Amino acid sequence: MGKKFQIPHTYVIVFFIITLAAIFTWIVPGGEFARETIQTGSSTREVIDSQSFRYIDSSPQSWQIFSAFYDGFVRSPKIIVFILILGGAFWIMNESRAIDVGVYAFLQKSNSLERFRLIKFLGVNNIIITVVMLMFSFFGAIFGMSEETIAFTIIFVPLAISMGYDSIVGVSMSFIGAGIGFAGCLMNPFTLGIAQEIAGIQLFSGIGYRFIIWMIINAVGISYVLWYAARVKKDPKKSIMYELDNYWRQHHQSADLTLRTVAGRGTWIAYLGVLLVMTIAAINWPMANMKLGTVSFTAPVLPIIAPLFAITGFRSLKKSMEFFVLNILAFTIIFLVVGVMGFDWGLMELAALFFGMAVASGIAIGKDANDLTRSFIAGARDILSAALVVGLAGGIIVILENGRIIDTILHGIATTIEGTGKITTLSLMYLFTSAINAVITSGTAKAALIMPILRDISEMVNLSKQATVTAFHIGDGFTNLITPTSGVLIGVLEIARIPFNKWFSWAWKFILLMVILGWLLLIPTVTMPLAGY
Repeated sequence: MGKKFQIPHTYVIVFFIITLAAIFTWIVPGGEFARETIQTGSSTREVIDSQSFRYIDSSPQSWQIFSAFYDGFVRSPKIIVFILILGGAFWIMNESRAIDVGVYAFLQKSNSLERFRLIKFLGVNNIIITVVMLMFSFFGAIFGMSEETIAFTIIFVPLAISMGYDSIVGVSMSFIGAGIGFAGCLMNPFTLGIAQEIAGIQLFSGIGYRFIIWMIINAVGISYVLWYAARVKKDPKKSIMYELDNYWRQHHQSADLTLRTVAGRGTWIAYLGVLLVMTIAAINWPMANMKLGTVSFTAPVLPIIAPLFAITGFRSLKKSMEFFVLNILAFTIIFLVVGVMGFDWGLMELAALFFGMAVASGIAIGKDANDLTRSFIAGARDILSAALVVGLAGGIIVILENGRIIDTILHGIATTIEGTGKITTLSLMYLFTSAINAVITSGTAKAALIMPILRDISEMVNLSKQATVTAFHIGDGFTNLITPTSGVLIGVLEIARIPFNKWFSWAWKFILLMVILGWLLLIPTVTMPLAGY
């Protein structure tokens, strides 16, 4: 009997794609579009002139497949550093047992709700999974939550394991939730906003049908995860992660979660230090302009958060050191949301936020500077493989760009699409956007690169530009959840300790279902009168 086929290691898959890209640079002729700079909202974007394509000399890549690793690192330093800092930060927090204690306390509290007949009927665990996925879906739809989900993995995987599920359910609660919300894209300014600006249609128009899309894909996506979770709950050995999840089970079982550590001097120092920083921030930034899609409002957010931390922090100190560290984590998440929505934070600011969380947590549990450093390095080392994959994956687009064939590929696809019927054209646009995620994972970059082409094609066949934008944002969502070139996916999987081959074995059926659903939801944009279309 022959050896059973196994999906190769993520490094092998990505290096194979790099090699394939290099081969294409020898076959596909070089080409380029002229670029122009346009205003999109408050910023400028470089987009292609879809009518300017011309063939140029190609630059075949050979030995460059070995330098692509280096070039990929140079190209993606922000997300690589972000992943390393997250690894170090959560390593320190895990040493406090705070997350384990929090999960234990949460489950005790949630299980007590089963005394209510309706909650018992629905299942408290089902409610938890649904609410969490809807929350992350909302964030994904409003401001494109993506990289931020890496940080939540360390919270929801232990929670899922403690509830009797597996690490895949834990990842699904945040990462899948945000992903299907991203595809629904109610008012994401970074993808939908840019795409609509380039298409020349009113910003965030057509939200009525997009809201229907968002509700349907959430209903189907969450139902699928709940079905899988129930299956694992009934027979844990049916999980493809059953053996590998022993790490999480042993970690949970080995700790006495009923023990509490009395807050010591370090904990009080951390409390006063964080409170001082928050007070200074509240004084310097008394008002924040919070943006939620088309809605914006100004509010004294930081002056509210600071005294709230003073109260909750003091109360948690009275309970234990673990609960105080949990309080730090909770306010880190609050600042993450406020920073992204109110202060336009990017990865640099988020990395600084989690580094500050690491320092405060380390001081709270009594670590000196040397211990704090050693723990941080250990955490960064533990997550290093994810950072390496991000660098390696970045080499794919480097090879294609240096080979000068990306624009040729885009032009070829545009030529293929032209002359087809409306539904066929829309379907090909959708499939094209879904496929291009393998090499261009950034929704913002993708919108600037391919929307000018899709816009012009829609004009040629008299297709609604709104329908074209819808095909783009749905296509931009689902395949990001499975492509090995996504730094976010790899970061999430590494923290959850899920090998890519295991994730692929589970995810491909789910992704195929969602891709088909997305295509079906596109058809009404052509066949039915819809507001904004």
